[in-house]
Amino acid sequence: MQNKYIQTFILFLFCFQIAIAQQPQKLNSVEIYNQIQKLNFLGTVLYIAAHPDDENTRLISYLSNEKNARTGYLSLTRGDGGQNLIGPQLRELLGVIRTQELIEARKIDGGEQFFSRANDFGFSKNPQETLEIWDKQKVLSDIVWAIRKFQPDVIINRFDHRSSGTTHGHHTASALLSVESFNLANNPSIFPEQLKLVEPWQPKRQFFNTSWWFYGSKEKFDAADKSNLMEMQTGVYYPTIGKSNQEIAALSRSRHQSQGFGSTGTRGEDIEYLEFINGTALQNKNSLFEGIDTSWNRVKGGKPVGELLTAIASQFDYNNPSASIPNLAKAYTMMQSLEDKHWATLKSSAIKEIIASCSGLYLEAVAQNQETTPGSTIKLKLEAINRSLIPMQLMSVTTLPEQKNISQNIALSNNILKNINIDLQLPIFIDYTQPYWLKENGTVGMYTVTKQKNIGIPDIIREVKVVFNVLINDIEIPFERTVVYKYNDDVKGEMYNYLDIVPEVTTSILDKVSLFKNGKNKEIAVKIKSGKDAVKGDLILELPDNWIVLPKVIPFSLDKKGTEQIVYFQVTPPKQTDEVIAKSIAVVDNKRYDKDQISIDYSHITKQQVLKLAEAKFIKLDLKTNEERIGYIMGAGDEVPKSLSQMGYKVTILKPEEITPEKLTTFDVLMTGVRAYNTVPELANKQSILFDFIKEGKTIIVQYNNPNDLVTKNIAPNTLKISGDRVTEENAEVRFLAPNHRILNFPNKITAKDFEGWKQEQGLYYPNEFDKTFTPILSSNDKGETPKNGALLVAPYGKGYYIYTGLSLFRELPEGVSGAFRLLSNMISLKANVKIPAQSTKP
Repeated sequence: MQNKYIQTFILFLFCFQIAIAQQPQKLNSVEIYNQIQKLNFLGTVLYIAAHPDDENTRLISYLSNEKNARTGYLSLTRGDGGQNLIGPQLRELLGVIRTQELIEARKIDGGEQFFSRANDFGFSKNPQETLEIWDKQKVLSDIVWAIRKFQPDVIINRFDHRSSGTTHGHHTASALLSVESFNLANNPSIFPEQLKLVEPWQPKRQFFNTSWWFYGSKEKFDAADKSNLMEMQTGVYYPTIGKSNQEIAALSRSRHQSQGFGSTGTRGEDIEYLEFINGTALQNKNSLFEGIDTSWNRVKGGKPVGELLTAIASQFDYNNPSASIPNLAKAYTMMQSLEDKHWATLKSSAIKEIIASCSGLYLEAVAQNQETTPGSTIKLKLEAINRSLIPMQLMSVTTLPEQKNISQNIALSNNILKNINIDLQLPIFIDYTQPYWLKENGTVGMYTVTKQKNIGIPDIIREVKVVFNVLINDIEIPFERTVVYKYNDDVKGEMYNYLDIVPEVTTSILDKVSLFKNGKNKEIAVKIKSGKDAVKGDLILELPDNWIVLPKVIPFSLDKKGTEQIVYFQVTPPKQTDEVIAKSIAVVDNKRYDKDQISIDYSHITKQQVLKLAEAKFIKLDLKTNEERIGYIMGAGDEVPKSLSQMGYKVTILKPEEITPEKLTTFDVLMTGVRAYNTVPELANKQSILFDFIKEGKTIIVQYNNPNDLVTKNIAPNTLKISGDRVTEENAEVRFLAPNHRILNFPNKITAKDFEGWKQEQGLYYPNEFDKTFTPILSSNDKGETPKNGALLVAPYGKGYYIYTGLSLFRELPEGVSGAFRLLSNMISLKANVKIPAQSTKP
């Protein structure tokens, strides 16, 4: 069965010069030769785990680059539930970043990337909970779909399906579902709706990629019986590029910048271990593909193709790669007549790019602007150049998605640049550019993707393309190129982005959470941005009737595309406490535009556009605060300072070099951002200054840190040891250990209600050892576990107070969780020189 939806298979082996993610990569002779070698290997391995960073890049690189196997990584989630070391983005926006990091990693180690629809909802302590929150059948369906589509001969699980409760629940769940899917994928009665697009498929065998850390220590692993394990010597050296396999893997691993997984490459022997768990057992433990024909002989009529590719490789001229083009073109033609469309499609896509690389054939479609709107006509500059002596002719170009064929009949002579200007008409109903898995509302555990053919595709689906139809050796070959936008940066040089389709107008309520503390009205700023020239309309801020908004409508007029304007509404809350969602709507020609355009732009990944509903949370809150001056020391990145400003505090972001006794005299309270003691090395030398700050009668609030890689062990003036304790059930009961403590009573009376509505988790990395100077304030635990008492600890020191909290304030405050604001106000007010009313100290 022909699968017309198979994704283009183009691997740029050993392309290590990662500059701008979108920039086209140009292969040298060594890289071209390696690609030809891969053409002649028809074995496939699928690696399966739960998250970005779970994958073993050493093994993926080895299988792809040393064995020439088609190697894929199926990450069930996009890493949405983790923390972010490079910026404030969390949840689905973090998932967008980590998706791109995985795509960049695969460009380096030679693998391909896939996903399921599972949403990383945060840490899970067992697979039972995971599979309750995920839709087990849908995730299982996605794994079966990936197997049927990718057709792996071998499946390798990162995690042990027999390890329930000993690791992250997502980890074990990924292995359990992988094992369950092994035979299901070949059963036509299982998920039969998929068979309109793919065929049943039975992998040959399945392994668990074990290692010493599954045994608890290297010593235990060294002493363990390994007779049932297959060993793979992955510490190979590639002399043509001057790198070891481990060095390649480290470069790949280091793409995970949002997780702080920069890795240093190693050299020398290295062994990976595989435990057989399913399928046909190996007789020869030196051959992963034993009993699997990995040559072209596995494809009906494919033997001549393999023989020709062998000849091409043996005759390859590193000084003149174009000498291989006639036979490569012949092999391409032979592939088109094969009945097995799976391999024909994959290898045809690969061989086309090899032909282009051998000839220096450069084809590019560049838009005049980076953004455009549906229904618009965009002007494109096409570049075509053949840098070889092989005669070529650009017969025509086809624009997508309009499917318009434009005849060219232009000879592409050696090193003669051809520039062509064309217009491309976009459909009125073309989709906006955005991560397709975020287009529809999902659940806590699952993203919604309704089109079966889209499930698992790693990246944004970009529809605007140009196909260059080039005649080479009397064979017309189509080369598809996604439309890009490029410009020159005075410092960085040539810069690339993709063309994005945007709404005619987007709006953004600038403060995603607005607190109304005292019943007074508040000025709300809304940004309007035009997606095209000459946009006129009305802006409306929609709120329930008990909230007063003035003016009712604000007219706007934006002359040029990309123009931004900020307007202001006066909003008066109701008298009673209330939490509502405000929506900003732009009305243009009677059409409502309700999207907020979010740009994610980091140099190590492709620039991303995310379109979310233009909403914000408005809270009429019983919140009392004082007038403390706060200094904030940023850590891994969070939006807590914005929340502090919303609460009415004056907040100053302190750089490490500004932590001096003189500077600190201007503050009442210092706060360290999340993981500051993991990410700010200078803090190791600032502790005496910070501790003196407390002695003088001030307060320091330290938010959570990972116990690993602390820049100093002495993060507190008294004994305090951080552990891996966490409470992942956000609605777990919270018990007050010190109900009369000032921190639970002033200026806000904290009750159990303040812990309702928390998101994702209560907290993480709680201390489990601390001296008697600390007072534990709260106790909570996940079901079936012992109480965890380290969520909030307070210790006097000198005239002041040291507070450590593992509560996930960095998640709760940007989500507008009322109780988090009230509790934080009490932490900040711990030293406030205000008399507490007697009744407020009652439990």
